[in-house]
Amino acid sequence: MRGDGLLQVEGVTKRFGGVTAVHRCSLALQAGKIYGLIGPNGSGKTTLFNVVTGIEVRDEGAIRYKGERIDGLKPFQIAQQGIGRTFQVIRVFPELTALENLLVVARAGGTHANRKRAEDLLAFVTLTPLAGEFAGNLSYGQQKLLEFARILMLDPDLILLDEPAAGVNPTLLAELLDHIRKLPDQGKTVLIVEHNMKVIMGLCEQVFVLDHGELIAQGPPAEIQRNEQVIEAYFGRH
Repeated sequence: MRGDGLLQVEGVTKRFGGVTAVHRCSLALQAGKIYGLIGPNGSGKTTLFNVVTGIEVRDEGAIRYKGERIDGLKPFQIAQQGIGRTFQVIRVFPELTALENLLVVARAGGTHANRKRAEDLLAFVTLTPLAGEFAGNLSYGQQKLLEFARILMLDPDLILLDEPAAGVNPTLLAELLDHIRKLPDQGKTVLIVEHNMKVIMGLCEQVFVLDHGELIAQGPPAEIQRNEQVIEAYFGRH
């Protein structure tokens, strides 16, 4: 698998005490595609995100990004390599305006250029009318759009989205999914953890399935939907 694609997760294991959250998981992402990561509750999806982004330290295995090992780096160093992520719990700055939420994470560069990029991203996620509104006053769905724009402000090549559809009303969700679909055309690669199967199956080219921390299936959405092992994992063993 080494050298194959943008991100390689190679035999990664993560334990918490006597519990193995991720067990010898291996997967690879090619640049410019949208991938899904699904599995029942407690299957290790968010833990895998945390290990890839350095929030948790893996116990075994290796993680390579653009061919280089990143599993020993701190979260901020991994972000600097070009990996951005959102979280299940929204992490906007409530006492800053929507525009300020983007400017506060801007990389070194001219103030004018950063402001222009922030304004363009607010337009991209249709939040321009709320640029001067405190983030804490935005609706839940609007905060999700803002967090999405803030990740894009960092201009990552790989974007990890943790349950972007959760709690978002249908109108804003349709907007968010439309924005995500445009990312590969901008040279971005996306990996999405999501419980909404309609979202995953309609958005992703390839889907990975975790169960009890192990990768049990991967393939195109239609193939995953027919996979007996996946159906068992979701609906129980009889």
